[in-house]
Parts: sequence; C-alpha cells; structure tokens
Amino acid sequence: MDIVFAIFADGIIYGAWLFLVAIGLTLVFGVMKILNVAHGALYAIGAYAAATLVNSSFFGQLEGMAVLVIMLTGAVTAALLLGPLLERVLLRLFYERDEIVLLLVTFGLSLILEDLIKLIWGVYSHYVPGPYALFGDLEIGSLFYVGYDFFIVGLAIAVGLGTHLVLNRTNVGKVVQSVIHDDEISRAMGINVGRVYLGAFTFGVFLATLAGAFTAPMIAITPTIGVNAIILSFAVVVIGGLGSIEGAAIGALVVGLSRASAINFWPEAELFVIYAVMSLVLLVRPEGLFGQIQQRKI
Repeated sequence: MDIVFAIFADGIIYGAWLFLVAIGLTLVFGVMKILNVAHGALYAIGAYAAATLVNSSFFGQLEGMAVLVIMLTGAVTAALLLGPLLERVLLRLFYERDEIVLLLVTFGLSLILEDLIKLIWGVYSHYVPGPYALFGDLEIGSLFYVGYDFFIVGLAIAVGLGTHLVLNRTNVGKVVQSVIHDDEISRAMGINVGRVYLGAFTFGVFLATLAGAFTAPMIAITPTIGVNAIILSFAVVVIGGLGSIEGAAIGALVVGLSRASAINFWPEAELFVIYAVMSLVLLVRPEGLFGQIQQRKI
C-alpha cells in the first residue's frame, strides 16, 4: 500500500506544479492563439524576482508567511513590467501574421529573455531555501513529505478554480469568451479586443512568474530552468488540448501520475513515459483530451 500511496502523492504534487507552469501557456493560446515559447523564460524570471526580493537586505529579515507575500510581490512586479511591454511593443505588431510567425517571434523573445537573465543575475545558481521549511514536514504512515509540496497543490487548485470562475462567472470572463469565439464580431459589438489581448497576455505572464516564484524554494535557480519548464508545459497542454484549462489540469495529472509510476517501477524511463503518453493521446485524439479542432476553448 505504501508504494501505491507514494505514487499517488508524488503524482499529485508533481502534477500540481506542472499545472501551475502550464496554465498561463494554455490561457494565452486560448485567448490570443499564440503558442508562447517565451513562457519558460518568463517562469525563470519569476523565480529570479522572488529570490532577489527574499534575499535582499530590506526584505531578508522577514519571516513566516510574510515571505510568501514577498514572493508573490516579485511575481506581480515582474508580470506588470514585462506583460504590457512585450504585448504592446512586440506582439501587437504580428497579430495579423501567420501563427508560425508568432511562434518564431516568441522563440526569439525567449532567447532574448534568457540573455537578459544572464546579464542581470549572472550564470551562477541562486537559492532561496527559507520558504521551503515554512510548513514543516508531514509524516503519513511510513512516508515523509515536505509540507511546502502540499502548499503547491493547494496553490494550484486555488489558481485553477480562480481562473475558471473569472472566465465563466464574471462579466470580464464573458467579454473574453466572446473574443475567443469570434474577435471580429466582438469588435463590431464595441469590445476593445486589443485591451482584452493586453489583459490576457499580462495575466498569462503573471501565471508564469507566479509559478516560477513559488517554485524557487524547491530548486537551484539557473538561467536554463525555463527550458525544462516549457518542454514539460508543451506536453501537458498537448495532452489536455491547447486552450483548455480543464485539459491542462487533467494533462498535468496524467503526466504527474505517469512519471511517478515510472520512477517507482522503471526509473530509467522517467522522461520516456511522459512523451509516450503524449504520443498515445495524439494518436487517439490529435486535438488533445479536451481540445477542439475547429473551435478554441478556455
């Protein structure tokens, strides 16, 4: 029974982290039809921003839950600085172009942001271990877990439910949904589609920096952490269906549980299992589990 519970717990924890990383990617695609390759670099910037604030002389004396607020502040600050700048100055110039052009633009942007990270923070690892001990350790039977891992699970649930409710239960969400279904008719009805795009992209950037900020205590922060994040995010959103938040949640759970099973029974196949599952889903449903071929959906 211990190994079954270990697989379940490890899969849920890893899946929750994957969902936090991937939800911004699928949201931006659903609203703007942009596959944002720079999402991983924005995730890395969120981690660096949180580490910089937590380790600063001004905020470094804070303890307890206040540290989480500082990490959130780092994510919000990075998103507000980068989101509007990138959307207004760069992306809006290519909205009428082919989707492949936008893909290449965001790929080039990811390279620029990675170099910017090296210019600002250097190439050496940064650490912010303090928050990882905030919730202590949990003993469940013969297994021990770090409490912060379960905090990530709670954060992922809160972010997912919050985003879903905003999109489906508010007036803002109704406006966004109308733009998703037909932006031309939305313009004819007087909706400022450009403003919707700005808000959606900035919120997507915030979700990326949020994931990076709260992942920072769990890892060594290096300029390349975004590469692994974006590759795994692609696997999640492809499995779940591009543009579907529900699909991203299910895809993250599928990947998390598959990886946990492989680690316990066949460790050498940890990465192979993830992409094998993705390939199997694509063979059965090329649009993903919750995706739609003709219509994008959040």
